[in-house]
Amino acid sequence: MSKPSTKVSRRQQILESLAHMLEVSPGARITTAALAKEVGVSEAALYRHFPSKSKMFEGLIEFIEETLFSRIGLITNDDSSALSRCNKILFLLLTFTERNPGITRLLTGDALTGETERLRARVVQLFDRLETQIKQILREAEIREGIRPVLPVTAAANLLMATAEGRISQFVRSEFKRSPTEHWEEQWPILVSGFLRESLQPVN
Repeated sequence: MSKPSTKVSRRQQILESLAHMLEVSPGARITTAALAKEVGVSEAALYRHFPSKSKMFEGLIEFIEETLFSRIGLITNDDSSALSRCNKILFLLLTFTERNPGITRLLTGDALTGETERLRARVVQLFDRLETQIKQILREAEIREGIRPVLPVTAAANLLMATAEGRISQFVRSEFKRSPTEHWEEQWPILVSGFLRESLQPVN
């Protein structure tokens, strides 16, 4: 989500400005006064589009969900192998965070300190949904590809997600200097060979 242009709706402009502020001021708490100044409107104008700052954050989380899961739907329907689809989903997540550093602060909870529990719960649900998708793909592999992982599917999916989440946390902690996709292409084969590729055994 780039810095706002003049051709977007005021609502979208507010969200884009909020994302931009989260990116350029890592660690800073965003106030509605500062956001209004960034957008170039009054605070009252902000509240005509969003009843609270929490609703603005919620709008960004909705953007994340819509962007990720619309593309994941295409990935899950392609005919590539299970491991390939898992890789595509995780790389999509990492690429999205790399391209939207400000919004990524929401995913790590860095920007949600002091905000409502509902927002944190929604982020938890987003990651749970991603992990569930990975588990479904691995379970399908047992049927479609005739393989049975020695490592339980739940544990395998959790490890894959934990690896991706760790890279995202490093990205935010480094103030966006450490790319979440850096070395992923080289690391992925090593990751899956350690607990999936070698442990996936043909079904007898």
